[in-house]
Amino acid sequence: MERVDIKSFDMEQLSEYVVSLGLKSFNAKQIYSWLHQKNAVSFDEMSNISKQARELLGENCFITNLEIAQKQVSKDGTIKYLYRLPDGNCIESVLMKYEHGNSICVSSQVGCRMGCKFCASTQGGKVRDLQTSEILSQIYATEADTGERISNIVLMGIGEPLDNFDNVIHFIKIISSKEGKNISQRSISLSTCGIVPKIYELAQLKLGITLSISLHATTNEARKRTMPVTNAYPLEQLMKACRDYTKTTGRRISFEYAMIKGENDTQEDAVRLSKLLSGFINHVNLIPVNPVDGSPFTQSDAKIIRDFQHKLTQLNVNATIRRRLGQDISAACGQLRNEHR
Repeated sequence: MERVDIKSFDMEQLSEYVVSLGLKSFNAKQIYSWLHQKNAVSFDEMSNISKQARELLGENCFITNLEIAQKQVSKDGTIKYLYRLPDGNCIESVLMKYEHGNSICVSSQVGCRMGCKFCASTQGGKVRDLQTSEILSQIYATEADTGERISNIVLMGIGEPLDNFDNVIHFIKIISSKEGKNISQRSISLSTCGIVPKIYELAQLKLGITLSISLHATTNEARKRTMPVTNAYPLEQLMKACRDYTKTTGRRISFEYAMIKGENDTQEDAVRLSKLLSGFINHVNLIPVNPVDGSPFTQSDAKIIRDFQHKLTQLNVNATIRRRLGQDISAACGQLRNEHR
């Protein structure tokens, strides 16, 4: 009999499952607390559950755990983890420390099939989706390693979250549950390159999360050069989906705009960007693009980025320049995994 992945169960699923094993329904709350509050890595740790029940669980279930394959610590406190999955594949997570709390960037897939030209994550393509438990375990393992609580989550690591829709949504449900970590959905950001049908599907769920769109260009021609997803979903479709998303959810969308030297950083680009974003609530994050081995793209000069932000401000677009953390380590998504590979 194949054992089941117990950490991927939400509270309702776990309750049904433990009863099917012959345990009491109250055992589900105990197990859920051990898994999702206390970061238990084995059934033996569950001291308030009988030995017989723990043995029964061990025979029928497994707890997904991650191994730290490599760890880099930046002088600014940022920590980059290369986590080894149970099947031997590796993914990355980044812990960033701010005055308001600890934020973690987690992966949703092993590799990525979106093919963005400036991103290290997509080199080598997609291997597989991460299970819900594997996304959760990035947070639990990081908390266990640092001894510090994580309060903010960014789904912006390796992989395209909306390409692993069901597992990602289930992850959000579990991590925000009051019986688990109880992290507010308002403290969770999900970044997508723009899979339009999934944006509509996400809107219908009316979650409290922040949706971030990786935009990075102001024309279809320019965006196709760096983001092949534009061939399937051109800017006209993407921006309509964004407007419809804000109408349905009432939530502001954040737009990520990687500043690439000579590619998307002109004053004309700023004007076109303001027109694309007119008429609905949004915010723009200007990101000095990280250098990636094998990529021809480099970041725009600091003055060009400041002038771009100033032009957007003049055009009534709320835009900030993202503070870069972990510059002295392989902090860009996919870099550490590629070095390991």
